[in-house]
Parts: sequence; structure tokens; C-alpha cells
Amino acid sequence: MTTWLNMSLQDGASPIMEQLIFFHDHTLMIMLMIITTVLYMMTTLIWNKHTSRFMLEGQLIETTWTIAPAIILVFIAMPSLRLLYLMDEIHNPTMTLKAVGHQWYWSYEYSDFTKLEFDSYMIPQEENQTSTFRLLDTDNRIVLPMNSPIRLVVTAADVLHSWTIPSLGVKTDATPGRLNQTSFSINHPGILYGQCSEICGANHSFMPITIESVSANHFINWVSSLS
Repeated sequence: MTTWLNMSLQDGASPIMEQLIFFHDHTLMIMLMIITTVLYMMTTLIWNKHTSRFMLEGQLIETTWTIAPAIILVFIAMPSLRLLYLMDEIHNPTMTLKAVGHQWYWSYEYSDFTKLEFDSYMIPQEENQTSTFRLLDTDNRIVLPMNSPIRLVVTAADVLHSWTIPSLGVKTDATPGRLNQTSFSINHPGILYGQCSEICGANHSFMPITIESVSANHFINWVSSLS
């Protein structure tokens, strides 16, 4: 997860999030070049009084400053389109997880297993331990195998919610009467935190999401212990 006073994005825990961070940095570098060029030209115009009769009206310069932005937009659009295709649906997921948003907690169902479902509530502040994070830890964590394509199906039972894990690059709206679908793959073990990112009511800030990424063997043992 992110640390205090961290101004950058969280470290990516999935291939998609790593690509999103690369695209973010790529776009910022293009913006930095544009800002630097514009500031240089503005400073030059302020401090210099030179004029040229050839620059007062010129078809060449007008063509240049029309084509240049279009080329810059291409350099931004191509990686963006590539990311959209990478974020498309995985056709052969290893497993499916269903998340249902309630006021104000999450319910989870492991669709590939029989009767494997539970509710996930935030740990109250008076029960917090030194090893838990305030407003982020839950009593029942989602346990998922790493390096496995996972399909996530999200819906809501009452009002609008949003299932969000920033380090995975996943944000999916939970809408009553509708199933929204996304997919992701976790590339290392650990604990990932997220929160509902839709203003869903009075206790909106008290419905966190906690994922525990484990190895495949550990996940199988966990499923066996619950069945």
C-alpha cells in the first residue's frame, strides 16, 4: 500500500497497474516538454523586443503549430489504446469472485466452489491491533491465488457502490440490478487494501476491501479448511 505523504501512485501489484503507471509517467514527460517549451517562448517574448516581418504572417509556422499538437496526441493515444485492449476481458479465468455491496459492508461469493461465501466488515477502532490499519482492515479478508487470472463480478443490493483496489488498477461500479465485470491478476503475495470509492451514504468511508494474495497451494488449503 501507499505510505504517508507519498505524492506518487502506489506500487503496482498487477501487470495492468504497472502498465498504467508507465503510461502515467509517459504522459507526464510529454506534458513537461510542452510546459517547458511554452514557458521558454513566453519568457523570450517578455524579455526580448525583436520583431520580424516574416513572422507576422506565415503559412509555414501556422501549419507547424497545427500539425505538432496532432503528432503529440498520437504519441499519447497509441499507448492509451494499447492499455484499453490489455484491460479487456480475460476469456479463460482461473476462478470467479462475486462482490456484492451493501450498506455498508461487502459480501463475497466464490462462484467456483460450493457454499463458499462470507460478509466482510471493517474492524472497529476499539478492536484494532498494532498490526492492523485503521479503517482499512476487515474481519474477513478475500483470499486469492497470485499469478492467476481472476474474473470479478460486482453488483449491489441497495445503493451505488464502487469496488476499488488502487494497487491492482481495478475500479468497478456496483449497481443494483446490474452485473459489472472486470478481471485482474496479482503478481506477488501480500495484503492489498482498497475502499468503496462511491459516495454511498453516511457510512461510506467505513466499508474497506482487503485482499490477501497467497500461493496456489495456500489457497487450496484455505478452501479445504472452509469446506
